[in-house]
Amino acid sequence: MSLAVAFQMDPLEGIDVNADSTYLLAVEATARGHALYHYLPQDMTLASGRVVARARRFEARADDGQPFTMGAEERIDLATLDVVMMRQDPPFDMAYITATHLLEHVHPDTLVVNDPVQVRNAPEKLFVTHFAELMPPTLITTDRAQVVAFRAEHGDIIIKPLFGNGGAGVFHLGAGDENLAALLELFAVLYREPMVVQRYLPEVRAGDKRIILIDGQAAGAVNRVPAPGEARANLHVGARAEPAKLTARDLEICEAIGPTLSERGLVFVGIDVIGDFLTEINVTSPTGIQEINRFDDVRLERRIWDAVEARVHARHREPPA
Repeated sequence: MSLAVAFQMDPLEGIDVNADSTYLLAVEATARGHALYHYLPQDMTLASGRVVARARRFEARADDGQPFTMGAEERIDLATLDVVMMRQDPPFDMAYITATHLLEHVHPDTLVVNDPVQVRNAPEKLFVTHFAELMPPTLITTDRAQVVAFRAEHGDIIIKPLFGNGGAGVFHLGAGDENLAALLELFAVLYREPMVVQRYLPEVRAGDKRIILIDGQAAGAVNRVPAPGEARANLHVGARAEPAKLTARDLEICEAIGPTLSERGLVFVGIDVIGDFLTEINVTSPTGIQEINRFDDVRLERRIWDAVEARVHARHREPPA
């Protein structure tokens, strides 16, 4: 069954075809014969109850020299499509939230992956707090006294912005670090939102594991080892990708959160696990499938499309209300 699919994402010209997960999803969709469109979030317009976008037909292929071919710009009504892949990168700001409100006008008749309402309701560092029993000790607060008391109790801590991404603004403060007061003053100037404070997990030196879940099922993992002298395990700030196996504890975490993810229409999710603790649930534009594919000799993009197509087919089989 050929589908009409729009990719709501960042500019194609900026994609790293050797690392980008969305690129693999587009390559697989092209191979399956789906008709693909590309548009930017700012290309959407809501008019008279219809959401339209200035979009271009495109095809993607596994070719470093010419990974994409693009057609002429046209206006498409998103309600006429089968699927919208919401794959623009954070920051999770008001523009991102607005995009979810616009897509809510077409979902679920047009399947949006991930469900825009649930994306809006599941910021990475907040959604995870609904599984507090799986997390390290954590504060979300603007109260400086709470932060001071938390560090007195736990010693080493991590402080990060609530809606940050990519490791930006993440600080590791040891028990004797004298910069806490100055850092709290800086956060108060830069951010209106509360900060996230967590007990530092020294296990991060052995890696921060990214686990991919597809429709609530654990599909694979990659370990991200911080560079020497760096507390952050994000690949784009120098962390090293290594193969990783799913441990019994990893599977326990996935089994605890998986049903909720599937029920909420969060088809493609990446979680972060350090040691025995869940630290984030990434639902906006998760990455990691290229690294897992290379290490494990798998094709996770196929499994993701299998899950998406199954949801589209199930929707078509539903009797009219």
